[in-house]
Amino acid sequence: MSGSDPPSLLRVESISKAFPGVQALDQVSLDVRPGEILGLVGENGAGKSTLIQILTGALVPDNGQIYLDGKSVRFTHPIQAEEAGISAVYQELSLVNNLSVAENVFAGRQPSNALGFMNVREMNQQAKTWLDRFDAAFPPSIRVEYLSLGNQQLVEITKAISRNAKVLILDEPTSSLSLQEAGQLFDIMRQLKEQGLAIIFVSHHLEEVFEICDRVSVLRDGHYVGTVNTAETSEQQIIGMMVGRDIGELERKEEQAGEVLLQVRNLTRKGVFEDVSFELRRGEVLTFFGLVGAGRSEVARAIVGMDVATGGSIRIGDAEVRLTHPSQAMALGMAYLSEDRKREGLYLEKTIKENFLVTNLRKVAPHGWLSWPALTNLTQRYTDRLAVRTPSLDQRLRNLSGGNQQKVLLGMWLATEPNVLIVDEPTRGIDVGTKQELHRILRELAAQGKAIMAISSDLPETLIISDRIAVMRRGRLVGVIPQAEATEEGVMQYAAGVSQDDNQ
Repeated sequence: MSGSDPPSLLRVESISKAFPGVQALDQVSLDVRPGEILGLVGENGAGKSTLIQILTGALVPDNGQIYLDGKSVRFTHPIQAEEAGISAVYQELSLVNNLSVAENVFAGRQPSNALGFMNVREMNQQAKTWLDRFDAAFPPSIRVEYLSLGNQQLVEITKAISRNAKVLILDEPTSSLSLQEAGQLFDIMRQLKEQGLAIIFVSHHLEEVFEICDRVSVLRDGHYVGTVNTAETSEQQIIGMMVGRDIGELERKEEQAGEVLLQVRNLTRKGVFEDVSFELRRGEVLTFFGLVGAGRSEVARAIVGMDVATGGSIRIGDAEVRLTHPSQAMALGMAYLSEDRKREGLYLEKTIKENFLVTNLRKVAPHGWLSWPALTNLTQRYTDRLAVRTPSLDQRLRNLSGGNQQKVLLGMWLATEPNVLIVDEPTRGIDVGTKQELHRILRELAAQGKAIMAISSDLPETLIISDRIAVMRRGRLVGVIPQAEATEEGVMQYAAGVSQDDNQ
């Protein structure tokens, strides 16, 4: 720390934490100052979540020390951390939907009247005072379920700072937000910074880190790599610190697309999307891009029978089909990876092998009797192919990092040997190194003759992986752009409704 730098508000020194078979943190030291936004980045499994849990009292470190306001502190419960002034807002919000904003903000500490009953009027007034600091456009009496995700996150932040927080930890706060909502969140963060709070911002999106953070600290494989000023570094330098290797650029091989494997004509689901038409060919990646609510995922779900279309037609190969259940799509050589891998894709409490069994039962039990050696061999083949990092195939999915969970999900479906692969947000919540690996895998699968329909809200990713980009807006397909002609500005113009030229 130089002589002009302010003293640290929160400092950790030589923090270590081990779990059975895993050294999650090893002698990690870093600090955050008052009135500063510190980015915390690293690949999945780097130790970010473990460090956050230690700072908030959910875990106790094996050794090392935490200093808050220059004083040594030790937390064995989250309540102790909150009372000391450390609060966290997590990616998965902890609000109660059927309670009001004020009831959520003051949960467990509602003001009461002389008779000991909850003083609703006083609670609403206090909540309004806090919300007014952020120019909130909703009343404290409204139920949380009626708010947008962005406003729900604002309630979480209000709840945290109303407990007199000195340090606010935001863990992947933009993962479910639109661009506009993310911008509003950043405005709130800047206000809190001006008020002297120390903010730790955890994100996989480096463009966000460079937009909002003063410094960034990097963890890799449980070790502290270093802290740099964002104004004095670059994304490539941060990536190098995160992965410890040169990940380079994705090599693209221009392959000639083959025959049409999936043809969609005038597909409609009333009130959701309408008149969507496109063709997907063997050996290509067609990526659907659009702003939140454009209808991209809904089209995919209708194609595989998760939702029922109300109009239009679908042809797989030469046959016209009407699918009402995903099992029908699977039998026709299609595979669908949901954007919500934890709820719709994986059984987190089951092992890797048990998850592979779900999609490949007929292959490993052809006569009704399960062959464990066949299941083990199948699982091993695809986990090796996708470089899944796990101590064993009997590891439960909940113990794997997000990136490795996504690889398992992809492997489960690749093992079914599909011709058409639909992947919805394949790299959401995944670190930059694993993201590049998955980009390469998708391009390799296309080169091997798979027809891939991808859905992504990550525009740089869309430009990298695609042969063509299908842009949706308000339930309509407004343009299909060849990769060679695509630019970020051009794609966004279609998505925002600025350009209405037809590139189909």
